[in-house]
Amino acid sequence: MGMADQFKDKAQELAEKAKQAAQGAKDEASERGQQAQDKAGEAQQAVQDKFDQDYES
Repeated sequence: MGMADQFKDKAQELAEKAKQAAQGAKDEASERGQQAQDKAGEAQQAVQDKFDQDYES
């Protein structure tokens, strides 16, 4: 295996690691976004429930 092949293999390895890291970050961001939407929905529901309770009283 020549020196050029070693550099090529290392470059491919680093590119794959970078790709995996980017995908991991994307997945984490997506999950955080979903959690934020869930919390917003819960807050909206709580406000609606409070409004309904106040209106019925």
